[in-house]
Amino acid sequence: MVVESLKILIVEDDADQRDLIRDTLECHFGPGTVVAVESRAAAQAQDPTTFDLILTDYNLADGCGMELLDAVRARCNTPVIMVTGENVGQIAVEAIRRGATDYVVKLGDYLFTIPLVVEKNLTMAKVKRENEQLRLQVEKAMLELQFKNGQLQESLQRMEQMAATDPLTGLYNRRHFTRVLDQMYAEAQRFDTDLSCAMIDLDGYKQLNDTHGHQLGDQLLIAAGRVITSNLRKMDIAARYGGDEFVLLLPRAQTSEASGVVQRIREEYFAASAAILRRPEGVRMSVGIGSVRCTMSASAEQLVATADKALYAAKGAGRDRIAIAEPIKPITPNAAA
Repeated sequence: MVVESLKILIVEDDADQRDLIRDTLECHFGPGTVVAVESRAAAQAQDPTTFDLILTDYNLADGCGMELLDAVRARCNTPVIMVTGENVGQIAVEAIRRGATDYVVKLGDYLFTIPLVVEKNLTMAKVKRENEQLRLQVEKAMLELQFKNGQLQESLQRMEQMAATDPLTGLYNRRHFTRVLDQMYAEAQRFDTDLSCAMIDLDGYKQLNDTHGHQLGDQLLIAAGRVITSNLRKMDIAARYGGDEFVLLLPRAQTSEASGVVQRIREEYFAASAAILRRPEGVRMSVGIGSVRCTMSASAEQLVATADKALYAAKGAGRDRIAIAEPIKPITPNAAA
């Protein structure tokens, strides 16, 4: 059997044994496949990574084969077969424990078995390398798949975000607001907490948009979205309800707290819009506020309706103001009569 580019290192201090093992292996694997040295020092002067397999005697003139085994294992995974005249089971166990791939005892016709043992270990080393390469390929494929899945997940999240967001203001759109509204109303009912809703309308926006053009009108809407976002808590929700109308949901907030938030928004937007219009007077806001506890809203839709009704009241009273929905008084039996 001739194996191209095969390279075997023999470490044997007995010259006769060394020659016999080399001749046996080269007869089996082909001439020039064996490098034979007589000592541990000579073996360690070789580069173990350049050999396909190493056979070392247990007892060497300048040390122990175990020490050579440790030195090889510290550098690479080249298979090491321990060859010794000592038929001691404890030595074999220790050699295998420290990383030897096999153990051969110099008894009887052991020279005839060495090529077979070497073939077996070369095959095992090849299978191990192929398995390691396959493992690395699988790991690489898994990492690539995870990366692609991550990209896909990010793309889906971006698509979901785009589907839920008003592209001009960056706030949620009306469709997503309706979905979140039902959820927040259900949570307020479940935990017996308040939920305020504020409807905001930009006073005189249509006239400004018609007079100065849609580009300036868009700038005013973008500024409104920015000011609203900067004044909300993480738990609050804001959406562009339609045109120049915006809606806010403030969980665990009473109408008085919602009124304070909206007032800050009105003041900041007045200044921001004045800068856009390049004039002292900015755009004012009319606001209507309602809450679950204040108006005794029986549904999420009714909560929005009460805030919208309060907004119309604010606009009807001259605009540029905050109107809070009137508390609904429970009907007593006498009043009903």
